[in-house]
Amino acid sequence: MRFAHEVGKVRAAEQALMARLPDGALMRRAAAGLAAVCVRLLPRVYGAEVVLLVGGGANGGDALYAGARLARRGARVGVVRAADTVHEGGLAALRAAGGRVLDDAAGAVARADLIIDGLTGIGGTGALREPHATLARLASAAEGTVVACDVPSGVDAGTGRVDGEAVHADVTVTFGTYKPGLLIDPGADRCGVVELVDIGLGADLPDPDVVAARPSDVLVPEPGAESDKYRRGVVGIVAGSDQYTGAAVLSTGAAVHAGAGMVRFASVEHPVELVRRRWPEAVTTVIEPEPKALAGVGRVQAWVVGPGLGTGEAAEELVTQALATDVPVLVDADGLTVLARRRDLLARDAPTVLTPHAGELSRLIGVDRDVIEARRLEHARRAAAELGATVLLKGSTTLVAEQDRPVRVNPTGTPRLATAGTGDVLSGLVGALLAGGMAALDAAAAGAYLHGLAARIAAAGGPEEYGQAPISAFDVVTALPRAFRTLD
Repeated sequence: MRFAHEVGKVRAAEQALMARLPDGALMRRAAAGLAAVCVRLLPRVYGAEVVLLVGGGANGGDALYAGARLARRGARVGVVRAADTVHEGGLAALRAAGGRVLDDAAGAVARADLIIDGLTGIGGTGALREPHATLARLASAAEGTVVACDVPSGVDAGTGRVDGEAVHADVTVTFGTYKPGLLIDPGADRCGVVELVDIGLGADLPDPDVVAARPSDVLVPEPGAESDKYRRGVVGIVAGSDQYTGAAVLSTGAAVHAGAGMVRFASVEHPVELVRRRWPEAVTTVIEPEPKALAGVGRVQAWVVGPGLGTGEAAEELVTQALATDVPVLVDADGLTVLARRRDLLARDAPTVLTPHAGELSRLIGVDRDVIEARRLEHARRAAAELGATVLLKGSTTLVAEQDRPVRVNPTGTPRLATAGTGDVLSGLVGALLAGGMAALDAAAAGAYLHGLAARIAAAGGPEEYGQAPISAFDVVTALPRAFRTLD
């Protein structure tokens, strides 16, 4: 896992460590790590043109000391000061190594082989002011390699929020631990490749606030020698209507391909007939929205309810019945609209997983969509606590939140998923994992990971080459087995 900590906790850990170290030792550690990454990025250090963009904070000092190390190895290093006062010791070290102060920022940045962004640090919030904004814009447009120091300037390290100009880095070298804003869009999109430098904070850091999975961290149920279809998990899906039939086929197909031992599908007659034709493995039941309708479907170990169901009284009756059971329930799409007016249905003991996009979450918690999009981490956490559920907030960075647990950030998201029906696929996939016995937070996070990976595979034909081919939701369904195989 990649572990990320909120800015205040990082600051506290840094202070605790600095109290045990000689003055300036922590900054020199950070600068050494930054310089080492820069050395790897340059074809050769001797004679390379390196420009430092330096503000008045500690990150400016890190950049100056790193620049001094590069200058001692023969690089031509210049510094553009964005503040009247910069780190005195770092500037003195740079000058002693042969570095120089530059006046022509635009020309220097345009000629540079490598630019180090040390304009602001992890404490920066809000839009960049001048001259920082102009320098960030120059760096982002430069042909040389851009390396951000700890966090790209203009990115809120705590949330990933970007207001106005922000540096678009090729590489971000972050110190001690990841910060949430490096993992969450739009900030994550500005970071490029993120390199973590160990500066010794480990013993002083508390539990993480945000985590992002690596491939080896995604564990899903595996059938054993004694497995049968019931032990592998029976998932019940209540989806589709006469008007919206695709959701029925897509969510069922995802559950079939996600390893469910059995998929029980229930709906009105037309979507049931379509599911029978496309997925003969599914056990189907025609139901009407009447009391105890789901009792006739058969025993399940998790329910998925909502995709394409409609939002009227009939849909409300089925959502109510699913949530009245004592098994995990995933609610998506139209089911979320029902919950927006019937939040009382969430008062249950069994796990509940909600999979809204920002608009659906807006209706659930009464916050404007734009506000949610601007502060996704904050509102995913709020929703999990307020609704008493595991909340999977879909978007360019999918977040999975559960009260008093680190937020899971999905690293496999892709714009290729911005097409109709992919949310239905995610519902069936996560539902199958729930039925297989996974905890709600783990099932939602693993489902998001595999969902994104399947989309990338579908677009490229394989997991290693993430191409640009357009895909459909059904392509994601058919790519799921290949996504699962990458976990072996």
